[in-house]
Amino acid sequence: MEFKQETFEDDYEAGDQIGSGQFAVVRKCRHRESGVEYAAKFIRKRRTKASRRGVPPEGIQREVAVLMHLNHSNIVKLHDVYENKTDVIVVLELVSGGELFLYLAEREKVSEAEAVVFLRQILEGVCEMHEKNIAHLDLKPENLMLLDSNSTRLKIIDFGLSRKFVSGEEVKEMMGTPEFVESEPLFMIASIILGYSQRKLNKWRLADIPTSASRISSLSLLIDAGRRH
Repeated sequence: MEFKQETFEDDYEAGDQIGSGQFAVVRKCRHRESGVEYAAKFIRKRRTKASRRGVPPEGIQREVAVLMHLNHSNIVKLHDVYENKTDVIVVLELVSGGELFLYLAEREKVSEAEAVVFLRQILEGVCEMHEKNIAHLDLKPENLMLLDSNSTRLKIIDFGLSRKFVSGEEVKEMMGTPEFVESEPLFMIASIILGYSQRKLNKWRLADIPTSASRISSLSLLIDAGRRH
């Protein structure tokens, strides 16, 4: 897959930073000719195979390929892709309404009818992905955003960990944000590292773990304790 080698700044005027990740920065940008605003995701490229800084070329290619396959009202749209010596710049639909989580937190409570509107949009976006054998693999509150401040239109964003799967092919790979990983993979990690029996893991499974943070903390403590014995 070839990305545009033209200078991004010739076509777009970069604006304020509106988001960031480990190896990416998102800036608002404006197309010089049309005046339309977009979001430009500057992804730092990994320079060498030995380096741990930046995203490997195949990872960037995969994210762009997934976005090219998706066209749904509840999934952020890909507009353009540029490349320079240090970055790949992915130009996306501008989604500026803020995280769904913050919208709900500000209101403390929403009606059942409003909750149905949001849930339906999430499910329809996920259905679109699954129909095309694509898994997001990092669905979390931060990656569900409102189109703009006056809209209840929801957009699923950030496909950096997404994968396109071959039907019937079994995939065993740990992905996602630790706080939002389901419990089962965490038990699997402990089992592999410590050689714990299913019975011992079941005891841990029954423990009261009220928050995601404490779940990760418990995993770390369990692994550390196991390594010492």
